[in-house]
Order: sequence, then structure tokens, then C-alpha cells
Amino acid sequence: MSFPLLTATAVLPALGAVATAAVPAAKRTAAKWLALVVSLATLALAITVLVRFDPGGDRYQLTESHAWIADFGVRYELGVDGIAVALLALTALLMPFIILAGWNDADPLETGSRRWRPTQGFFALILAVEAMVVISFEATDVFLFYIFFEAMLIPMYFLIGGFGDRAHEHGEEAASTQRSYAAVKFLLYNLVGGLIMLAAVIGLYVVAGNFSLQEIAQARANGSLHMATSTERWLFLGFFFAFAVKAPLWPLHTWLPNAMQESTAPVAVLITAVVDKVGTFAMLRFCLQLFPEASKWATPVILVLALISIVYGALLAVGQRDIKRLVAYASISHFGFIVMGIFAMTSQGQSGATLYMVNHGISTAALMLVAGFLISRRGSRLIADYGGVQKVAPVLAGTFLIGGLATLSLPGLAPFVSEFLVLVGTFTRYPVIGVIATFGIVLAALYTLVLYQRTMTGPVKPEVSAMPDLRVRELVVVAPLIVLLIFLGVYPKPVTDIVNPAVKQTMSDVHKTDPKPEVEAAK
Repeated sequence: MSFPLLTATAVLPALGAVATAAVPAAKRTAAKWLALVVSLATLALAITVLVRFDPGGDRYQLTESHAWIADFGVRYELGVDGIAVALLALTALLMPFIILAGWNDADPLETGSRRWRPTQGFFALILAVEAMVVISFEATDVFLFYIFFEAMLIPMYFLIGGFGDRAHEHGEEAASTQRSYAAVKFLLYNLVGGLIMLAAVIGLYVVAGNFSLQEIAQARANGSLHMATSTERWLFLGFFFAFAVKAPLWPLHTWLPNAMQESTAPVAVLITAVVDKVGTFAMLRFCLQLFPEASKWATPVILVLALISIVYGALLAVGQRDIKRLVAYASISHFGFIVMGIFAMTSQGQSGATLYMVNHGISTAALMLVAGFLISRRGSRLIADYGGVQKVAPVLAGTFLIGGLATLSLPGLAPFVSEFLVLVGTFTRYPVIGVIATFGIVLAALYTLVLYQRTMTGPVKPEVSAMPDLRVRELVVVAPLIVLLIFLGVYPKPVTDIVNPAVKQTMSDVHKTDPKPEVEAAK
């Protein structure tokens, strides 16, 4: 029996979470190092998966399949395609940086304090989220996927509600109330989506008789499994609703700004760069593969929702006074681009959407983590409380600028390639949607440059005059992300080579081909 590599990538952080939580209360530093070592070991396993994956081979590779609940057709089935491998690598890559960035975020507020910030619990919850996200990317049994799709809400709820941002202008009591509100709102939105999906999962089992993604898709392709049109559409809507909440897609997005505002910067990155990617990934893996006709039927409405997300999110980002809320609304706009690329039903659009998931994770992590370092120094999230930072902390300001420029998709930085592919792929089939979506780029330039101008340039405010520049630990967090943004902006081929074969197979699932260019005959 071959080594269960995919299982190991999920089990290792799960065991690490248990071990970290069990570290004695007085050994906070040991818990931090244990969590970091586990995340690095998980990254090593993810790199092994990446190396062993053959883009030209079978669609699902490194597969594992074992009987689980045989009476109900539930199996423990894992497998990765190119899209899953790319997102698995992204998740494993970001976790060490998230842990390093949050190194001191859960320490007691007072020396010797035993109050509500158990360091061990903070890092154990982060590892638990990693384990659940990883297995969500790997699961090819619909029921197995559903379990971890929902289970990840629990550690995220405690990370948002129990370990929120200490920078709050109205004091600790008000901060605690806001954290609780944000955590409950996050949980309720996602639970409602999950319950609707559960009904659809049960309906799928009634129709198909099992939960195996590969078996159901194969049966649909060869005609041995037929769904009535109305049945397929209702099941699609049940799945899509849950994924749209997680994504988040307008108008199901309102939990995200609250959650990111009240979280520490590393947890905010965990939400938008890691957890939210499960929603867009699942649209590709489950919605398009299981319900191809319903996906095409719903495409016009979904594209309109994605377009609203792009413009609405960018417009609200322009008017934000809170740095974290600005990044949250910018992410809503970016997720609109991702969903638009998926449902443009072109190979360029879907390749761009997958690449966008990876690049958005890296760029948002860079911008939000540097913003977190900035906020921790000043003790405020408000943009108006800053000014002239580049004169006293030039390295911090420079990395903040690069993260911001990546967010606005500046050519030469990674998000530009993915956003360009999404727009090209959309324009070839839906030119009006593609043209309107380009306004999101203009608005992104506006909110990013205004943010940098108001915080980093101008006269030095007295409150930031003694602000220290980035420390060694912070540079270790930010520098690799900046390097990746530049490398993938200049040379995205390593990622596109992995995801393109999977995209072609997804296009085949929905029986779509790229539109042929209309070339006027030469006279």
C-alpha cells in the first residue's frame, strides 16, 4: 500500500493542533514553535504533492479510497487535480507566515495574566483550520467534503470572537461586543448556507445513490444517470448558495467586512486568503462537474452578481475609513472577478480565475499583514490617524506600497496576469460584462493609491514620529510574499502549467468550447 500522502497533509496539522493545545500554560513560546514547525512540515508535504503531481496524467491523482459508512454509500475518498494542487500549495505556503505574523497576538494582555488569550489555543485553532481546508481541497466524496466545509466554521468562530484585534478606539468592552457580533454573524451566514447545501447533498444521494464525485460525474457523462431539469437546477442552487456565502459573493457578502475588521491581521488573512477560497474552488469542482446544464442555465444571473460584486466592493472600498474594512471590500471586488472568470465558461476565464485565487491569496496576505504590523504600532485601524509613515519607517511603507500595487493589479505583479485572463475570457463570450468589469480596475487604483497617500505620505503626525520600521521577524514574513508577487507577475507559467489541463477537463464537463475569434476577411 502506497503512503497516503494526501491524508498526511491533513492529519499532520490536525495532530499538531492537538499537540499545541496540550502544551502547558507556562510554555507559550514552546507552543508557538511547535505550531510553526508543524506548518513547515505540512508545507514540505504539500511540496511533495506538487512534485509528484503530473499535469499531463490522470485528472485525479494520489487518490485514496476506503469504505466509511457503507450503508449510505459514504466513502473516504481523496484526490487532487491541478486546481486543487495549486490551492493546497497556497494554503500550506501561507500558514507559516500567518503563524509568524501572529507570534505575539495571543499573548496575555498583562504580565502573568491568565485571562482570555490562551496562546496555545490560538495557534491550535489556526492549525485546525489548515487541516480542514486541506481536506476540503482533497475530498472527492461529496459528503466528506461537506463535513469539513462546515466543520471549519467552528475554529474560525473562536478565532474571530475570542482573539480579536486589540486596536479598538472604544475600549476593550466595546471591542469584545463587536468581536462577538462579527463571530456570530460569520457563523450564522455560513451555517444557513451549509444547511441549504445539506438538503442538496441529500437530494443528490437520492438521485445518484452515492456521494462519489467521480462516479456521479462519470455516470452523468455516459448517460447512465439522468436528472430531470428541475431537479438538477434545484440541486445546483443548493450547492451554489453555500459556496456563494463562503466566497463571498454579493449580496451574501456582508459578514466579511465585520469578520476581517474585528480579527487580528493573521486571522483576517486566514479568512480571505485561505478559507474563502474553498467557496470558489467548490464552484469549479462540484457545481460545474455535477450540474453542467444547470451551471449554464444560471450563468447570466451569476455573471450579473459577480459584476455587482466587482463594482460595489470597489466603490465601498473607496469610502472606507478603516484600513481592514477597505481590504475586506477590495477582496469582495476581487472575488467577483474570480466568480466571473469561472462562469464565463472559457478556458482563459477559468485559468485566470484559478490563478487569481492563488495570486489574490499572496497579494492580500502581503497587504493585510503589513497593515497589521502598522496597526499594532499605532494602535488604531483608522486611516485618518496616520500620515508621513514613509519618512520614519521606509521599509514598512515600501512593502505596503508593493502589496497595494498588487491589489490594483499593476502589470509586473502577479494579480495582473490573472485579472487580464479573466477579463479576456469574459470579453470573448460576454463583451458587455467584460467592459463594465474593467471599471473595477479603475476603482482599485483609486482606493489603493488614496490609502497609501493618506497613511504614508504628507507631514509626519506626532503619533507616528517614533514608529519603528519592520523588525526581522516581520521582514521574514513579508519578503517572501513580495518575491512571489514579482516572480509570478513576470513568470506565471509554473502555475498555469498545472491548472490548465484541469481547466480543459472542466470545460469538457460543461460541454463548452472557447468562442472562435471573429476575423474580418482580408480584402
